[in-house]
Amino acid sequence: MASELLQNARDYEEKNRPLVKHRLPVFHLTGGTGWINDPNGFAPYQGEYHLFFQYYPYDIKWGPMHWGHAKTKDFVRWELLPAALAPDAPYDEEGCFSGGAVEMPDGRHMLMYTGVQKQVQPDGTARIRQTQCVAFGDGIDYEKSPCNPVISAGDLPEGGSPVDFRDPKIWREGDICYALIADRGPDGSGDVLLYESADGLKWKYNGTLLRCRNRYGAMWECPDLFSLDGKDVLIHSAQDMRPEGLEYHAGNGKVCHVGRLDREKWQFVDENVHAMEYGLDFYAPQTLETEDGRRILVGWMQSWESSGQVMENLGFLGQMTIPRELRVKNGRVCQLPVRELENYRCNPVIYRNVRVQGETALMGIQGRCVDLLLRVRQKPGEECRQFVLEFAKDANHVSTITLLPQEGTICMDRTYSGFNRDVVHKRRFPAAFPDGEIRLRLLLDRYSAELFVGEGEQAASMVLYTPLEADGICMKAEGTAVVDVEKYDIALD
Repeated sequence: MASELLQNARDYEEKNRPLVKHRLPVFHLTGGTGWINDPNGFAPYQGEYHLFFQYYPYDIKWGPMHWGHAKTKDFVRWELLPAALAPDAPYDEEGCFSGGAVEMPDGRHMLMYTGVQKQVQPDGTARIRQTQCVAFGDGIDYEKSPCNPVISAGDLPEGGSPVDFRDPKIWREGDICYALIADRGPDGSGDVLLYESADGLKWKYNGTLLRCRNRYGAMWECPDLFSLDGKDVLIHSAQDMRPEGLEYHAGNGKVCHVGRLDREKWQFVDENVHAMEYGLDFYAPQTLETEDGRRILVGWMQSWESSGQVMENLGFLGQMTIPRELRVKNGRVCQLPVRELENYRCNPVIYRNVRVQGETALMGIQGRCVDLLLRVRQKPGEECRQFVLEFAKDANHVSTITLLPQEGTICMDRTYSGFNRDVVHKRRFPAAFPDGEIRLRLLLDRYSAELFVGEGEQAASMVLYTPLEADGICMKAEGTAVVDVEKYDIALD
């Protein structure tokens, strides 16, 4: 039976989601009303794929965290379900923070999340405590375990922090459940801990898989571990990153470790480390494995910096990226939109061998809900010093993607996209131009843009607040570029 707090959230959803529905993105998931951030519990359950998310239904700003809930069969069409969790127990009264989900052998759906509690110390000061908690359910309704919290301060390794101990990602191997949990270690920076359990209630600490040692930011959040193409991959979101060239930017970063997991020592051995994403709005990614063996990732397509800018009339803030298929190539994790998105393409407009000199606009190449593919190349003897793709454009607004082949860089820029209080409006990152050619894929969905480069070696996301009427797309070149263009509208109805 739902608690009063959870039932209030569900009643609010039922009343307010219909009022906001016509303003939502077409093929990106939101909460339907209110605020969302981190994806949680992204996992298969009884033939469908469920995704929960950090959620405050009552306002378009962060508040006491609930778990929102949605499910899908193809990663494009999502069905919003009633909220799954509310902060209604003493151990999670300050919020139900991020976590994971898994189907148990008996068919129950187990959610594992971080409960946040405020404790008053003897000197009168308040201190936050984070513990790991579980709830069991049927895909709609969930009951928190009377054993909660199931992992707490006493289960931490020496020097671990009960204040920064969160974001369990869980999975099953046979009869054993594993939980990967982020913690702040003795040196003040992030550690990734591993626990195991047979029933989800009694957990044993296995070891510390990886330590930050103040190398990649400070506190690590939202870790995930999986095997892919013969490698083990560990990803996490890192707070307080230092910028390093064009690979890592200052602030909240997303880091990908490719290597191998030593299961005897329970340690992760790095072979290559790189940024998971290069855009302005991407955080806390989580993955699952599909029935056909693909590894699919989804992330929060927002940033804490940009979340301060809101459009009051939208009724929601925050959305998820398009789910992305992952693979390992040359020691890097590549990502491209799920192939199912192509089932929703319509109204194709295709051009081949367009010579771009100066500004070029093509008939039929426009829109704010499109899948746009470009192949940009230089002919021998015809140099292209700079190529610019402009989109979401009208007389007063424009967003751009700029290619600099000689430099080997791409720049994503939303300076004129409608953010009047934007802190970070531009991001530059490395990209290869083999034989002077590059392939781009740009997904636009009303208030967002996602760029994929080459075979997915780089991805970059950002949200936009440009008026939807600004739907112009054009190309510019300094020198000469030869371009193939394919544009498809995306429609779910």
